Amino acid sequence: MRILNKYLTLFISIIILTSSCKQENNTDNLANNINTYINESQGLLISSNTDSSPIYVSESDFIGVKKIAKIFQEDIERVTGKKPKLITNKVPNHKKVIIVGTIGHSNLIDQLIKEKKINVSPIKGKWETFLIETIQNPFEGVEEALVIVGSDKRGTIYGMFDVSYEIGVSPLYFWADIPVKKKENIYITRGSYSKGTPKVKYRGIFINDEAPGLTGWAYPKFGGFNSKFYSHVFELILRMKGNYLWPAMWSPRAFYTDDPNNGKLANELGIVMGTSHHEPLARAHAEWKAPYAKGDWNFKTNPKELTKFWTTGMERAKDWESLITIGMRGDGDEAMSEETSTELLEKVVNEQRKIIANVTGKPAEETPQMWALYKEVQDYYDKGMQVPDDVTLLLCDDNWGNLRKLPALDAKPREGGYGIYYHFDYVGGPRNYKWINTTQIERVWEQMNLAYEHNVDKIWIVNVGDIKPTEFPLEFFMDFAWNPNNWTADNLQHYYVEWATKQFGKEYAFEIADLLKKYTKYNAHRKPELLNIPKYSLTNFNEADKLLANFKGLEKQTLALKAKLPKEYLDAYYHLVEHPVVGAATLNELYIAAEKNKFYAKQNNIKANEYAKKVKELFIKDSLITEFYHKELANGKWNGIMAQTHIGYTYWNSPKQNNIPETFLVDVDKTTKEIKNEEKVVDIPKGAKGFIENNNYISFDADKFTNKTEPSPFQWKVVENLGKTGASVISLPIKEGRVSLTENSPKLSYDVHFKNKGNIKVHTYFSPTINYSTREGMYFGLSLNDKKPTQVNYDSDPLIFNYNGKVPSNWHNNVGDNIKIITTEFNIDKAGNHTLNYYRVDEGLVLQKIVIETGKKDIPKSYFGPPQSPNSK
Repeated sequence: MRILNKYLTLFISIIILTSSCKQENNTDNLANNINTYINESQGLLISSNTDSSPIYVSESDFIGVKKIAKIFQEDIERVTGKKPKLITNKVPNHKKVIIVGTIGHSNLIDQLIKEKKINVSPIKGKWETFLIETIQNPFEGVEEALVIVGSDKRGTIYGMFDVSYEIGVSPLYFWADIPVKKKENIYITRGSYSKGTPKVKYRGIFINDEAPGLTGWAYPKFGGFNSKFYSHVFELILRMKGNYLWPAMWSPRAFYTDDPNNGKLANELGIVMGTSHHEPLARAHAEWKAPYAKGDWNFKTNPKELTKFWTTGMERAKDWESLITIGMRGDGDEAMSEETSTELLEKVVNEQRKIIANVTGKPAEETPQMWALYKEVQDYYDKGMQVPDDVTLLLCDDNWGNLRKLPALDAKPREGGYGIYYHFDYVGGPRNYKWINTTQIERVWEQMNLAYEHNVDKIWIVNVGDIKPTEFPLEFFMDFAWNPNNWTADNLQHYYVEWATKQFGKEYAFEIADLLKKYTKYNAHRKPELLNIPKYSLTNFNEADKLLANFKGLEKQTLALKAKLPKEYLDAYYHLVEHPVVGAATLNELYIAAEKNKFYAKQNNIKANEYAKKVKELFIKDSLITEFYHKELANGKWNGIMAQTHIGYTYWNSPKQNNIPETFLVDVDKTTKEIKNEEKVVDIPKGAKGFIENNNYISFDADKFTNKTEPSPFQWKVVENLGKTGASVISLPIKEGRVSLTENSPKLSYDVHFKNKGNIKVHTYFSPTINYSTREGMYFGLSLNDKKPTQVNYDSDPLIFNYNGKVPSNWHNNVGDNIKIITTEFNIDKAGNHTLNYYRVDEGLVLQKIVIETGKKDIPKSYFGPPQSPNSK
């Protein structure tokens, strides 16, 4: 007999609750450390390959619960090969049964409550909360039952899918072809289990920029963005314990009119429907055309038509659970016209809320609403635009994963609260990024933790583009939104192993986790769409070759592991590991080969021809990678999904086709000049401490501090894997906010040794955080030795209207390079040992690296900065 999920206990504690725990009213306590309840060979046997306990659901329960119960039934069959019976409107009469239902909607559950067979006080009345419990003698003739009970419709659905995941059906079984882990028997450890109540109320995704990839796949496979397609999207969201969707909206797509069953199915399954930040009152912008509307998208000149348009949208969605978008942007997701004023926007919202009240027949504040402060709309809000208190303010990132605005830590609470609109995919400047996953979960954690600590907990929604290839960060985003307290700087790296284990099993989980960490770090160095702008130095610090060696080494590691994996995992491995590794390695090698071709061509070196040939070979390799994805992966299931162009950008938008980089040929070899990378190595001076000056600089990663000062309640936290060269350092707690800068402030100290005295420049390398605060500036401190610290403004650049929204003046370079460098000058009065101190003033800064420029000679230019200096240790 094959054993069940033996690996799970390596990562997750199993707690079997006694009857006394069943009286606990706090689901957070009940959920503490309870992430799995599957046992190997003991407990309640609910299914085997010879018999499966029947599933009982009340006919009176929600339609969505009954529909998901059928999928749950199929999940058990996928695992054991035995399909349990699904029985409705009958009292259980088997010895072992599964009972599924919602409090107040299930006759079976309500009877168990009435007879005190189960205690639902920990979950009753709570939002989306479930309880999984084994009980004895629930009904006459039934010896034992597994009860999955929800506080509401989604709570019940989450409970079923939680069991599905734990027995071996991944949320990505369809979207990434994760094989179901076959088992002969499924045992549930006896006890009571819950994962508590989600901390963020609405947790969802935005399908956006869905052409050519998702569109080119969905139309041949499903006939378009219809209910057949969306059934898979809804299921994915629910399996990940999400509840909210902005549907595909690129013209001509319109969720409610593409298929009348779209909205109906969403409502049945419990998907809270919304529309994107510029699509008010449940209308797709693609519908702004005959026969639905006429005239300009301008409320000042065309209010009658817009009012009619919005009214019909609300009438269509009034009986379905929705989170209604209000407000207005310009036509087609453009900035509003210059004559737009805050008064006009306020009038728009007032009219929209009148429509909501008139159509629903209840006060507007009883219908959930959100207003997205996206791009230029935030500026109107900053200038005093009034927003009704019950409306959730949806704050936004800069489209590159850096939050633009957060409420003050001591802000007065709003009834509607705040949300965040985040991006894993984007179409816009400085370049689109749509092709492969370039998102590090460490940055998602750091930025969304900031949001949560600033009391942003009503909506978290992320732009996932085509859904593929952002499956990994998407599941992290959803897990983190469920309970941000579960993941910290201390345990974040465990997520890779836990996730890899759930998808691929225990045997190779650590190796796959390592690949996930490395590829997301390498891909985040610079978005693939920006690689044709030369940044990696061929001649300084051996930078380009080191980068390429990292990518090629990772590719070799990836393919070596592939050769060891069981055949059934190869498709999933290609989706989640091999394609983003090999694809990115190929593209980086292609562009470095193109730069070497140019270098040698200028020298009339015959090696230019070798690299010209290499460029052609790599261009062909890239096309073959896409062809394999479309034609062979999962027997052609994903044909068209990876059609996004990514080679040969000339401006922000994608080229119509991949274009091979220009190369040059040399007829006669007139020189033998080679690419040289020369670095003088210095001996460690006697008595030196710390990092040693070498070649006019001292360089080190932020986590290489000698000492740290942490006056209560402050802590310095190293965020592993976040940073272009190493780890990063942040200061906690966030909620302490700005602190006064003194010699006793929280600080990191770095021992350094200078060869000479004189002026120095301290270059501090930060993640490109935007000043999200309403207060002036964003500060940190620096000092040498025991001198009074100097306060430095990280946010000293002026804000400009760039990219239709306020961003720092050098924003394009900061996000393109994925770094922001702040330079501060000091004077060294003598050579020898010194200490550089870095102080917290404001929360939210992410320090990656420090480079000290020590001489009159400039440091050679490079993308990553100089490598780490020699250390006396």
